[in-house]
Amino acid sequence: MATLQKIRNHGVILIVIVGLAMLAFILGDFLNSGSSFFNRSRENIGTIAGKDVHYTEYEAAKEQLTEVYKIETGRSDFDEELSSQIRNQVWQMMLMDYSLRAEAEKIGMDITADELSQLCIGENPHELIRGRRAFYDQTGNFNRNYLVRFLASLEQDVENPEQAASIKQAKTYWLYWEKAVRMTYMQEKYTTLLQNLVKANSLDAKYAFDGRQTSVNVEYVAQPFYAVADSLVKVNNSDIKKLYDQRKPLYKQTPNRAIAYVIFDVQPSEQDFAEAEKLMKSVEQEFKTTEDVALIVNTNSDVMYDGRDYSINTIPEQYKDFAFGKGAKAGAVTEITFANNTYSMARLMQVGYSLPDSVCLKAIASEEGQEDAELGWFEASELQKSIAEPAFHGKRGERFTVAQGLGEQTFEIVDIAKATPKVKMAIMERNVTPSSKTYSIVYNNAKQFIVNNTTEEAFRAAAAEANLTVYPQFNLVKNTEKVAELKNSRPIVRWAFEAKEGAISDVFECGNQFIVAVLTETNDGEYRSLESVRPELMVEAINNKKAEYIKAQLKGVASLEEAAEALGQSVQRAENISMSSFRFGNAGNEPAVIGAALAIEANTVSAPIVGRNGVYVIKTADKTTAAGELNAEQEKAQLAARVAYSLPYQAISLVEEQADVVDNRANFQ
Repeated sequence: MATLQKIRNHGVILIVIVGLAMLAFILGDFLNSGSSFFNRSRENIGTIAGKDVHYTEYEAAKEQLTEVYKIETGRSDFDEELSSQIRNQVWQMMLMDYSLRAEAEKIGMDITADELSQLCIGENPHELIRGRRAFYDQTGNFNRNYLVRFLASLEQDVENPEQAASIKQAKTYWLYWEKAVRMTYMQEKYTTLLQNLVKANSLDAKYAFDGRQTSVNVEYVAQPFYAVADSLVKVNNSDIKKLYDQRKPLYKQTPNRAIAYVIFDVQPSEQDFAEAEKLMKSVEQEFKTTEDVALIVNTNSDVMYDGRDYSINTIPEQYKDFAFGKGAKAGAVTEITFANNTYSMARLMQVGYSLPDSVCLKAIASEEGQEDAELGWFEASELQKSIAEPAFHGKRGERFTVAQGLGEQTFEIVDIAKATPKVKMAIMERNVTPSSKTYSIVYNNAKQFIVNNTTEEAFRAAAAEANLTVYPQFNLVKNTEKVAELKNSRPIVRWAFEAKEGAISDVFECGNQFIVAVLTETNDGEYRSLESVRPELMVEAINNKKAEYIKAQLKGVASLEEAAEALGQSVQRAENISMSSFRFGNAGNEPAVIGAALAIEANTVSAPIVGRNGVYVIKTADKTTAAGELNAEQEKAQLAARVAYSLPYQAISLVEEQADVVDNRANFQ
């Protein structure tokens, strides 16, 4: 009972304590359960049309496209440039897919399963499917039977790991193109709908027709802006500011950076040359005598030994006399030579035999109803080794079969060229490259440059003293893949967006170059600053003042002759001016003057007209209207054709622009 009374006496305090404990528990539980949400949001690579794009989705799409590139190109070694292209292509595809789907949902547009099936495997598949070489027959044309056979192979249940990997890659390939077809067809449906909505009417047709039919001959006096000295006009800051405010929408920008950088090239040192020569001399005797020449060459040389057959036309120029000269014999070895930073020597492995230079092949049809395909003549270097070996060592009329992809292909040797002398030759080459010690020396020089120069002013002065070129690079955005042509330079972009203006970077390794940069500009505003566009605005402002100056000289002028006298110019003539004209006489592109010439009454002297290049006074001499009757339907068709050409691109670009894109890729690259 005493305990209960104590609880009653301290009830308020206990309620507060319990309440705080429960709140802490609830908040803790919320934060723990919500941690996955916050983590996931941090893993979003971007947002498109209100939909989050998770990093795993982007990575999966990138891996898929990489597999497609491997199959389409036959390459597996992707350099930085190709990898960058793949990343950008994946993002562009996602941008189009997400933004277009959002628009399609608004109007209830979709692609049904039956539509997609017809587009992919119907009697007349979409051009994206028809364009895949994987579905070509021996004639080099799309064959639906090959497509069906390919799709059937995807359903195989195999135990062989290599075959299973091939089937998995083929499935990835097909799923990519299936998605690409869906997205492309969705775009086609959407833009076709818009084209049917955007139509030329009768007024459009009449305006277009009249614009072509009417033309004028014009007499004019022009005073170019360049003929007025800059000293005769004065531009102040308010003029520049006024122009900037008028043009501001044109200066919308993405946050960007500008840098300047110097390059420390890594070139082989004298010691590197000596080491390469020493290595060649150390293997020279073994190269001359070994029976396993492939092992010694492929272990030490930059040129692998593959047992190829050289003719006098295919052997490297420097070895022609050695291999095909009088007295050439197997086992002969050249001296070590040096040229173009490369030490080399060669050994004749086999001489005194002949093989054809080329063969003519035919691909044998694998199914009834198909025709064999004449493939033409090939040199050995133009064929895969698995095809070249039996082709060049066979006889006319012989057939051989090789594995290709998931199937096999039989070839027939239709004809074979006359045999010519051949040799087998092993080439040992050692290209002199910078050693790790050389890299270290150049790196330390770059590092010392940073230590001694901590401001942009010092950076530029030291570069000039050391005869280092300072390279500027403007308009780097967060997702810029590389700086100029510098290899592996993405880290420089990341640094530029993390550093403060005026900062000097650490050393960046870009291929065989070390880079040190200074951050010269940070532009994070929604619009380019007035100072950044001041030079171009200054030109326009000066021309505006010159226009006022020229118009003041023309005040009270009533004829072209008076205008010519006032300006110290002559009367000129522009003929056959119409709405389709691009140039106005000798004055160049002057649309405002062309429009005025067609609008004013004949034989009327115009008021001064400010054009792009100067001020004009004009008088229409002759106005003619060509004979012909308006064919409204024909005009509408021509206008529709113009729309059909430009609308798809404009529509899709506008859809993407309005998709409220948040691009966070820079955080993951």
